[in-house]
Amino acid sequence: MRPLPEQPAAPAADANPARPLLPREDPFLEAPKKLRLLAPGTIIRSREVELAFLGLIPQQVSAWQVVYRSTDLNGEPEAATTTVVLPSGADPSEPRPLLAYQCAIDSLSDRAFPSYALRRGSRSWGSIPSLEFALLAGMLRKGWALSIADHEGLLGRFGAAREPGHRVLDGIRAALAFEPLGLRPSTPVGIMGYSGGGMASSWAAEMAPGYAPELNIVGAALGAPVGDPGETFIRLNGTFFAGLPAMVVSGLRSGYPGLARVVHEHASFEGRRRLERLEEFSTVMAVIRHRGDDFDDFLDAPLADVLATPEILHVFEDLRLGQHVPTCPILMTQATHDQIIHIEDVDAQHRRYLEGGATVHYIRDRTSEHLTLHPLALPVMIDWMADRFAGRPAPSGTHTVTSVALSLRTLWGYVSMATAAARTVAGRALTER
Repeated sequence: MRPLPEQPAAPAADANPARPLLPREDPFLEAPKKLRLLAPGTIIRSREVELAFLGLIPQQVSAWQVVYRSTDLNGEPEAATTTVVLPSGADPSEPRPLLAYQCAIDSLSDRAFPSYALRRGSRSWGSIPSLEFALLAGMLRKGWALSIADHEGLLGRFGAAREPGHRVLDGIRAALAFEPLGLRPSTPVGIMGYSGGGMASSWAAEMAPGYAPELNIVGAALGAPVGDPGETFIRLNGTFFAGLPAMVVSGLRSGYPGLARVVHEHASFEGRRRLERLEEFSTVMAVIRHRGDDFDDFLDAPLADVLATPEILHVFEDLRLGQHVPTCPILMTQATHDQIIHIEDVDAQHRRYLEGGATVHYIRDRTSEHLTLHPLALPVMIDWMADRFAGRPAPSGTHTVTSVALSLRTLWGYVSMATAAARTVAGRALTER
């Protein structure tokens, strides 16, 4: 996978580390004219960047942005971006695994894209990826290399089918070929994410057998992976979290012409204006501004009738996870009382994986809800992934537990995670343990 001759992939210094450009304004991320001639995963260009927690606290890690060729929802070539990271002082000649971590971008605004939110000088208040770096610190201290893709693409297609998987997998290809990381084609690769990141990770695991069979993917840890975005839309409409499905509708209009037509024909002027405004909102702002919104109030026909149109049914069917079966071992974690992603939808995704012959270890947590399960389940996910990297046999089966936190191994994991997070907040070196 060779880079374009006129745009070498050798790392280049960041031109403006104090105040990075937004991705849609940054010419560094633009696609070259010869993009169609490149194989998926081919590196187009790269640059070294400085990461900072919340955009303010510089992190002592080695990090680069890599732009590479990928494939969108309709099979068309596109330029995508991943941020690749090594622990402080890591020796690239030493073998190490690669973890593709998918942030819960959950926003259409490019301020929430990891390539922007993780950089020093970024202004991404209210976005989730800027907070998630404190969780990634524990993975870096294990010595793992990270690939953190902008899995929604430059258009911010939150919730789209297939293409998040393409971007993640091509980001892995680019990371393996990126010389400063010192990785090899046979490097063991893991996939991990929670919520919107769990959904993107699900697509990566499902697309891998057909789209990137050469990758040595040893496991995928899927936290609250949504399962059925269409059902989630229906359940969240009119609730405190109504802004989340509204963002999905807004983001998917560019990828699904039928959906765009239905919105144009049936949404009121105010409804269309609210969808357009969502393109600039952070996750937190979208939830607060659109809490309690009911789509029925912005349509000229009953919502049930609009949802029954062929165009919308096609979108809902296309978005449903579990229609492709991963071949790597899977860990799924889900709160039984999740207020955003219903347990029934994740149960159904799990069931579809089992029916296809996948090896799945499914943990259902009775005590947690959506926001608390992310940090509480992370030590379980990290330990499970460490076992996959070590080549240990993958467990399977379904376990409904009072809490994932109630084990000595998990409690020790919290100590390690808290230590790494404290080093992040203090700006101390995230060296390999």
